[in-house]
Amino acid sequence: MAERSFAREVEDLRLGAGQEFRGEGILAITKALLQSGVAYVGGYQGAPISHLMDVLADASGYMADLGVHFESSASEAAAAAMLSASVMYPIRGAVTWKSTAGTNVASDALSNLSSGGVTGGAVIVIGEDYGEGSSIMQERSHAFAMKSQIWLADPRPDLPTMVRIVEKSFELSEASNTPVMVEVRIRACHVHGRFVAKDNVRPRYTLREALENPQRDVNRIVLPPASFIHEKLKIEKRWPAAVAFIKSEKLNERFGPADGDVGIMLQGGMYNGVIRALQQLGLSDAHGSTRVPLHVLNITYPLVPEEVIDFCRDRRAVLIVEEGQPEFIEQAISTVLRRAGLETRLHGKDVLPMAGEYTATVLRAGIAHFLEEAAPALLGNRPPLSDPSKLLQSPEIRKLAEDVPPRPPGFCTGCPERPIFAAMKLVEKELGAHHVSADIGCHLFSILPPFNIGTTTMGYGLGPAGASAFNVPAGKRAISVMGDGGFWHNGLATSVGNAVYNKHDGVMLIVDNFYSAATGGQDIPSSRALSPKRQTNNSIADAVRGIGASWVRHIDRTYDVAQVRDTLREALTTDAPGPKIIVAASECMLNKQRRERPLREREEREGRPALKQRFGVDEDICTGDHACIRLSGCPSLSVKVTDDPLRDDPVATIDNSCVACGNCGEVADAAVLCPSFYRADVLHNAPGWTRLWDRLRRRIISALQSRREARRYLFDRSPA
Repeated sequence: MAERSFAREVEDLRLGAGQEFRGEGILAITKALLQSGVAYVGGYQGAPISHLMDVLADASGYMADLGVHFESSASEAAAAAMLSASVMYPIRGAVTWKSTAGTNVASDALSNLSSGGVTGGAVIVIGEDYGEGSSIMQERSHAFAMKSQIWLADPRPDLPTMVRIVEKSFELSEASNTPVMVEVRIRACHVHGRFVAKDNVRPRYTLREALENPQRDVNRIVLPPASFIHEKLKIEKRWPAAVAFIKSEKLNERFGPADGDVGIMLQGGMYNGVIRALQQLGLSDAHGSTRVPLHVLNITYPLVPEEVIDFCRDRRAVLIVEEGQPEFIEQAISTVLRRAGLETRLHGKDVLPMAGEYTATVLRAGIAHFLEEAAPALLGNRPPLSDPSKLLQSPEIRKLAEDVPPRPPGFCTGCPERPIFAAMKLVEKELGAHHVSADIGCHLFSILPPFNIGTTTMGYGLGPAGASAFNVPAGKRAISVMGDGGFWHNGLATSVGNAVYNKHDGVMLIVDNFYSAATGGQDIPSSRALSPKRQTNNSIADAVRGIGASWVRHIDRTYDVAQVRDTLREALTTDAPGPKIIVAASECMLNKQRRERPLREREEREGRPALKQRFGVDEDICTGDHACIRLSGCPSLSVKVTDDPLRDDPVATIDNSCVACGNCGEVADAAVLCPSFYRADVLHNAPGWTRLWDRLRRRIISALQSRREARRYLFDRSPA
């Protein structure tokens, strides 16, 4: 169950020639693939292109009718390997994943793909996750393009341009026998706009035709001596062919006046930010009518030397806007200019930050710095602008930063992974601290308060592998954590298989929440839902036993904190050899709510009984020590000041966001805290007999309360 359904939007993919397509970037890219005659599409989800996989999944029925095969790949490496269908056959294929984490995983397949080259167009839609909104290490796809000689497109975040670049990328791939990466940034993925659609095209050469007419060219297989020839082909044949195509098709764009002493060369993805910065400097309007000449690189690798020379020849200075480090493009342009004997002064990382996201504010400061030195006359009429850095230093903002605590990412309300780490803290109290190797996924939030668990993380599905060096005799065992998404992505062989083969003596905790929750809630092989298109309900416990693990425990309700605690304690103290594997399973609460809430709301609308549960805290019983909060950390569990004059400490309280997972009560019980938690059942549209019983209970309780009140002894407070 993905976090969003595109069932309605994908109907627009059927639009034909001359009709106007409206939507966001993700949908426009999908439409461009279908207009290009793609024969197969695959990929692995991850921000910012998770929705692209969701769109493709929702549109898979229509794509099949069009003759397009769609497949959710087990990993980015599996997706990249799909493109081998375009090596020997004139078949157009496309895959997608999150970069650069996904490109790391796919790099082996990409190296082989680019070495032998392709016959059909092969396009890789890369979700460039760079900047403050990123969830991964700060790296760029550009290095991979240079390393493997894969061409890199970075289209201007404008729907007609994005569609055109995707379509032309297939042609570029075929013209140069080289795969092409289309880099779409976060804002490009979600930008909204419109473009005039074309008819969708059925594949000119189908997968069925390829199967029935197999072809083989040993010179395309990466094996000596062919592999030595591939390198020469890349430089002597494919590169010039790509440059010629980019130049002839005018894939890069020019804006602004044709002449001028200065200019700006920029990555296509930076266009909107540069225009906004120029607008704030009084040098452009919101529609891109700029007074500063711009050369927009919709293809950032390879560069077209003739275009670079033509843009820079009569200019005194040029600014290179290149987000991220190092300055690959700036260095390449410098080399082109020096070899051509041009003395145009280049600016780039000297006036713009070497690293970090290039927001409009950052670009405005860098462009202003550049123009103050190279063309101060252009800044003569710039409007007065506030300095954001001064605003951040104001007493009001600084006081706000002191009073408002930071809010790092954390587990959702009712998350089934929260009780697992509460149990780990209880075991830590008994047996002491252990080395914990963490993994990519929601469970990585355990490194933050209140749990503070986890030492390192090396990659998706690599938690147990990250603890492999600690397979030595010692008084304690290493603990590793891995999610079900990471397990099926990479962990089964790389982590579990490695641990079994090397007889690791550590403890491996596999968190099974039924989905690839960290990437948007997509189904995986162990998902409990029945799928007509995929084989689900594959047991993780059976899988690890199948490759030789013998000590395996399965917990099917992670909210049972006592059971998780006892199982973990057993794993840390048993004399059994080999890895100790615990599979702790409960459904992702976010996906569970997405599934159950609409059903409950429909029952309410239709007048049928609808039960909703939530928990609360009895203020008279709560001791106010807040140990429950420290062991749970649930966003719905907080504190409030009591009106009782005999109590100084605030008591625990549960707000209306509670989803009745029961974790707070389970933690209180397992930690021998207090019985102050209670569960309340709220029944909407209750039937008549239920209402009757409710009135009867209320009367009995009221009678007992009145009787108790009558027996109370009251002191006479009247003056003597």
